[in-house]
Amino acid sequence: MNLHSFIHGRSRLLLVLSFLVGVLFSAEGADDAVAIGSRRELFVDRLLVGELKNTVLKLHEPQLMPPVPQPRPHGHYATVLRASDKFQFYYRGDKDPKVTWKTQGIEAYHDGEVTLYAESADGIHWTLPKLGLHEHPAFPDGNIILMNEFMVNHNFTPFIDTRPGVPADEKYKALGGLAFQPQQQAVREKRGPGGLKAFVSPDGIHWKKLRAEPVIPEAWGKYFDSQNYAFWSEAEQCYVCYFRRFIGGLRGIARTTSQDFIHWTPFVEMKANLPGEHLYTACTQPYFRAPHLYLALPTRFMEKRGAATDILFMSTRGGETYDRLFTQSLIRPGLSKEGWANRANYAAIGIHQTGDTELSLFLTNGRRYTLRLDGFVSVNAPLEGGEFITRPLTFDGSKLTINYATSAAGQMQVEIQDAQGQPVPGFSLDACDPIYGDHIDRVVTWKKESDVGRLKGTVIKLRFVMSDADLFSVKFQEASGASNTALKTGG
Repeated sequence: MNLHSFIHGRSRLLLVLSFLVGVLFSAEGADDAVAIGSRRELFVDRLLVGELKNTVLKLHEPQLMPPVPQPRPHGHYATVLRASDKFQFYYRGDKDPKVTWKTQGIEAYHDGEVTLYAESADGIHWTLPKLGLHEHPAFPDGNIILMNEFMVNHNFTPFIDTRPGVPADEKYKALGGLAFQPQQQAVREKRGPGGLKAFVSPDGIHWKKLRAEPVIPEAWGKYFDSQNYAFWSEAEQCYVCYFRRFIGGLRGIARTTSQDFIHWTPFVEMKANLPGEHLYTACTQPYFRAPHLYLALPTRFMEKRGAATDILFMSTRGGETYDRLFTQSLIRPGLSKEGWANRANYAAIGIHQTGDTELSLFLTNGRRYTLRLDGFVSVNAPLEGGEFITRPLTFDGSKLTINYATSAAGQMQVEIQDAQGQPVPGFSLDACDPIYGDHIDRVVTWKKESDVGRLKGTVIKLRFVMSDADLFSVKFQEASGASNTALKTGG
C-alpha cells in the first residue's frame, strides 16, 4: 500500500468513527440537553450553567453617560422604539403641571395628560418634530401624538409589531389606561369603565383605537397605574403583556397572552417580588440580540423611605416566574439628591444598540446608561483562574462565537466535551488557541480550525478555562455570520 492510499483510507476511517461518535453523543443525555440551536445565549439565568469552579456569575454596572446638548426630553412611563431609520421616543406630558390628582382630583388630572413624541437618528441626540396633530399652548413644539384620551395618556405604551403578516396600518400597537379605585366610582359612572385600551398606527405617530372597549378588562388591574407593555413574542408565537397588579398587598406584575391583541388569556400573577418588596413597573421586553430572552428593568419602590426608587434586573423566558439571579440593584439612586426624590428612577421601555459595541438604557430626567452588547451578566474568573462548564446542550451551526473580555494578563480556552464530560477529539483544551483581548463576536479555533459542524445536533458540553476574564454570551452560527468584532486588539 502506498502512502497516498494509506492516508486516504485512514481519513475515511476517521470520518466513519466521527459519525459513530456523533451518534453516541446524540443518544447519551439527549433528554436532559438544552437545545440552543443557533440562538445567542446570555448568562442572565442558570439555564446553561452546569459547574462553576472558582468562577461566579457577575452583574455588571451600567455607566452613566454625560449629558448632551439638547438633552432627551423626559416624562414618566417612557418608551423608546427603534424603527428602521430612527429612534422614536414616547413620554407623558401635562398641560398644567400644577394640576394634580391630590389638588384638583383625578378627572382634571387625567384630562390634562397628553402623550408626547421625539425622534433621534442615534438614540442620543433628540428633536421634537412639529406634527400638527394636536395643538395646545403648553406644547409649542407641536409634538403631541395623543390628547383627550381620558386615562389612556397616563401610560400610553407603544411597540412595533413584528408578527409576520401584520397589516401595514397596524404595524405599531399600543396599550393605555387605568382601573378606577373604589373611591373613584362617581367619576367612573360619568366617564365609563376603565381597563387597557388598544391603539394601532402605521407609523407610530397617527393613532386610532383598535376598538372602543378595553381589550384587557378593568377588573384585572389594581390599578394599571404603571407602564403596561405588550409585544409580539416570536419564541412563544403570541402577544404577551406584562401589567401592574397588587399581589398580596404589594405592587407586583401579572402576565397575559393573546393571538389577536383583542382576546387575552386569563392572567397569571408573576412570581417576582422578594418579601415586602414593591415592584412599580414591569419593564419587561425581548432582548434584541436574543429575543427569546425577556429582560426586565423594574423599579423597586421603597414606600417607607420617602418613596425612594432604584432599578433592578430580572429575566424570564415566558411562564409565570422571573429569574431573580441577582437581588441587588442594577442602577442605584446615586449621589445627587434628585436621585433620592419621590419616584425619581424609572427605566424606559427600550434596550437598544447605540454604537458598534454598546447598548443603551434610558432613564427619567434624560439620563442614558450604557453597557457593552450582551453586557448585563458575565461568567467571571479571577486572575488565579477558574472553570465554567455548561449543562449538556445541542446546537446548530458550524462555528462557536463568544462575547468576552480579558485583562492584559488574562486569557481563556474552550474545550468541547461529550455528554460524559470527556474531551471530543480535535476540540480538547490543549488544542484550543489561547484567547485574550476584548471581542463582541470572537470565533473560537482549535489549532487554527473553527469548523464544529460535525458535532451539530449531538449532545455536548462547553468547558471554559479562564483567568481574569469575563464571558458574556455564546452563539453557534454558520461561517458567514462570524465577524470577530473587537473592542480592543486581542489574541
